[in-house]
Amino acid sequence: MNRREFITLFGAGAAAWPLAVRAQASSAKVGLLWPGAGPPVSPRMESFREGLRRSGYVEGQNVTIELRYAQAGQEQLADQAADLVRANVDVIATFGDGGTKIAQGATSTIPIVTIGDDLLGSGLIGSLSRPGANTTGISIVAAELSAKRLELLSTIVPGLSRVVGLWDPTTGPSQVAMSENAARTLKLKLQILEVAHRDDLDGVFRAARDSHAQAVNVFSSPFLASLYQEIIDRAAEYRLPAIYQWREHAEAGGLMSYGPSLPAMWEQDGAMVARILKGAKPSDMPVEQPTKFELVINLKIAKALGLTVSRDFLLIADEVIE
Repeated sequence: MNRREFITLFGAGAAAWPLAVRAQASSAKVGLLWPGAGPPVSPRMESFREGLRRSGYVEGQNVTIELRYAQAGQEQLADQAADLVRANVDVIATFGDGGTKIAQGATSTIPIVTIGDDLLGSGLIGSLSRPGANTTGISIVAAELSAKRLELLSTIVPGLSRVVGLWDPTTGPSQVAMSENAARTLKLKLQILEVAHRDDLDGVFRAARDSHAQAVNVFSSPFLASLYQEIIDRAAEYRLPAIYQWREHAEAGGLMSYGPSLPAMWEQDGAMVARILKGAKPSDMPVEQPTKFELVINLKIAKALGLTVSRDFLLIADEVIE
C-alpha cells in the first residue's frame, strides 16, 4: 500500500469513528442553544461546567462550549441553531420545548440534550424510557409545577380570586391547560397573558392591573426566566404578589418560588451531555427528572406587600429569606 492509498483509507475510516473516539482524539465541542434574551446567568453555566467536569471534561482543556442565545428575540434561534450545526458541534444542549424543536429542525444527526417543560406531551420524544431519534434530556414537569404554584398563591394571599399567568407561547399549551384545571378546582379566575418579547412586559402588567388581578404566576420558560429582574421590578411597581419557578428569583426580590433546584438540574444536564461525549446514544438514554424541589419565601417582600405568612407555611418552606 503506498502513502496516498493509506491517507485515503485513513481519512475514510476517521469519518466513521464513533463520537467517543473523536471526542477523545481532540477537544470535544458542545453547542449550547439558550432561548433567553441574554447569556444564562449564574448559577447555570457554572453548574453545567461542573456536570461536565465531574465526568472528566474541563472547558479549555478537552471540551469547548459554543454558546448561542436569542439576543435579537426568539426568532433568532433558528439561525443560531444552524450556526451550531455549521460549527460541527458534537452535542447540542437546549432549553425549553420551543428551543428543542428548533434544534431538531436544524439537525437529525447531532445528539440533543434538553431541559424541557413537557418533552413527551410536546411530541419531542417517542417515550420517556426510550426517547428515540437524537433527543433526550430532563423533563421538569412544568405543567404540574405551574398548577402547584397556584395552590401556594391561594394559601398566602388572603381572599385570592383573580390570578394572571405569564406564559411564553413557545413552551406549548400544557402549562395553560393544567393551570386552568387547577384554577377551577381552587375557584380562581385565571387570566393567561402571553409574553413573547421583552417589550411585552409593560403591556402585560398594565393588563393585569386593569383586570384587577391580585397575584401573578410566572410559568416555566427559559425566556421568561431570562427576564426575571424586569418581572420582579414590575411586580413590585404594581404591588402584585408573584410566584416564580427558581429560588434565585425569590432571592433576587420575588415573593416566593417553587420548583427544581436550578444548580442541581444544570449539573445533571452537563452530566448527560458528558455521557453522550463518551459514546452513549440519546435514543437509548431514558429521560430524567429533577431530583430536588424547593419552596422559598421572601419575608421581606411579603411584609412590603402587607402579607402575613402563617407559621405553618414557614415550616414547610425550604428557605425563608428575612
